[in-house]
Amino acid sequence: MSVVIPVFNDAERLRLCLAALAQQTYARSRFEVIVVDNGSDDFHLVKDLVAGYDNATLAVEPLPGSYAARNRGLGLAKGEAIAFTDADCIPAADWLERGVARLRQDPNCGQVVGRINLFFVDPQRPTAVELYESLTAFPQERLLREQHGGATANVFTWRWVIDRVGPFDLQLKSNGDLEWGRRVFEAGFQQIYADDVQVGHPARRSLEELYRRTVRLAGGHYDVQLKQAKSLGQRQRVFVQALLQNLVPPVFFVVNAFGDARLKNPVQKLKVSSVMVMVRYISFWETLRLKFGGVSSRN
Repeated sequence: MSVVIPVFNDAERLRLCLAALAQQTYARSRFEVIVVDNGSDDFHLVKDLVAGYDNATLAVEPLPGSYAARNRGLGLAKGEAIAFTDADCIPAADWLERGVARLRQDPNCGQVVGRINLFFVDPQRPTAVELYESLTAFPQERLLREQHGGATANVFTWRWVIDRVGPFDLQLKSNGDLEWGRRVFEAGFQQIYADDVQVGHPARRSLEELYRRTVRLAGGHYDVQLKQAKSLGQRQRVFVQALLQNLVPPVFFVVNAFGDARLKNPVQKLKVSSVMVMVRYISFWETLRLKFGGVSSRN
């Protein structure tokens, strides 16, 4: 089987990812790791890291975007089964073993979406952004149920499924994993959420990190919606709906946050609610920017 990992300016966390893959319960001789660098400033570090593993290969994709990088990796992959994760993820020791077992569970299975566990730098003193992420980031089970896809930080599929539905849309900077998942669903394949197929992912800690993620996700969502629009009128509706969704105060989120036992005190609840308001208005301004000539961001 093949594991595909895109990386962009993240050599230090890639080091942890590769180390975790070297400790898999799945026999090392039965899988390859393909790391695809997407224009990193620290490319020499990435190159040295990959060279330290005999089952790992380094490729380069100059076209910006993680989906372009994943497609590059797919072009080199030799395995019948394909696993996707990200450079900042730490797969559990039994990740590959359980992921492949779930793929084989149903002969019509086209995609397995696994659990992504967020962790904090200092669990005793999480920042407001980390707390917000713990409530909102990577709801894999819900994404699969409602949007027929999941984040490629933890996804398994077969080579023949990719041959059938096509690779990722390399024009998308974000949400391309959900767009690809919908193609798998529409082709009639079974999609499975596997809570026991797990990777760890660091929660974003700072407002700067969250700002970049919000801009990227807002742009990706807008790009996908525009791609699906068939007429000028539909494109206009996409724009208006995106604006209205982000202008509406997040009342339900705030109510739920204040009732969420994971937030230990009123100060945490208030901080998380404030972050959500900020995210809404960042998304609003990003939609305006894209409408009037801006280009979606990869960062």
